[in-house]
Amino acid sequence: MAIKTGRTDEKAEILIDREKCTNCGICAEVCKGAPLFMEEGKLVIDQSSVFGCIGCGHCMCVCPQECITISGRDMSADDVISLPAKENRADYERLYSLMSARRSIRDFKDREVEPELIQRIIEAVTTAPMGLPPSDVEILVLDSRQKVREFTEDLMKMVKKSRWMFSPLVNIIMRPFFGREYFESVETFIRPAIDIFLEGKAQGHDYLLYGAPLAMYFHSSPYADPADSLVAATYAMLAAESLGLGSCMIGTPAYFIKYSKKIKQKYDLPLKNQPGIVVIFGYPRIKYRKALKRRLAKVTYV
Repeated sequence: MAIKTGRTDEKAEILIDREKCTNCGICAEVCKGAPLFMEEGKLVIDQSSVFGCIGCGHCMCVCPQECITISGRDMSADDVISLPAKENRADYERLYSLMSARRSIRDFKDREVEPELIQRIIEAVTTAPMGLPPSDVEILVLDSRQKVREFTEDLMKMVKKSRWMFSPLVNIIMRPFFGREYFESVETFIRPAIDIFLEGKAQGHDYLLYGAPLAMYFHSSPYADPADSLVAATYAMLAAESLGLGSCMIGTPAYFIKYSKKIKQKYDLPLKNQPGIVVIFGYPRIKYRKALKRRLAKVTYV
């Protein structure tokens, strides 16, 4: 039985060029869906084994004879590309330098982000891993200040409408059902943040998406791993940093999008999709001269 996702319910097809195949078995070693395996020294295909071909494409990428073709589940032979030369790949020091230089940017120059840079960010996102192929991640792109401003206005209407849900009385009533952590989060962050958003709006300030020239909302189908959209958003932030752009993850909008049918319909967001996260982008207005070290809550070796 094929694994069902938001985009497919079929197995991918496997074609082996037997004249070129040497039965080396490398493809069978990387095949975790298990339709490829070795039997008496010969490569065998059995689509009834485990999940059948899930279309990960790993076998095409490792085959030294280039004799395997996968088609279906949004995969084809045309998707196989050459690896970048080793000297063109970032080593650990360069990658760490990029990561440590990244800051959460909320102050942007009065300059739009060029369409070609937006496309390069999206291209980088396509390399992100996902729970199951094909990727069920979707991106809503708001590619101008005006579009981000309109999106913010729609969100703020929902924020104002939902304010009562986080009142002290409601929070006390709901505490037995959601626990102490939720209660304390509402008291120390959610309610004060909502007040800041609304008070700022009344004064002409945007403390939600900060008047960014570009915003992307990452979300995914109900079949996807909930982490898929967050991983994709992280790739987008790193790509933006490499292109000279600043970025910042904004988690608040996803909550209000989740419960707003009106917003989903206006922006063509599937009603059942899982909420993800918004990332804002732009050219940084303020230059940071130092990086920061962070510490994890805990690292346990067992």
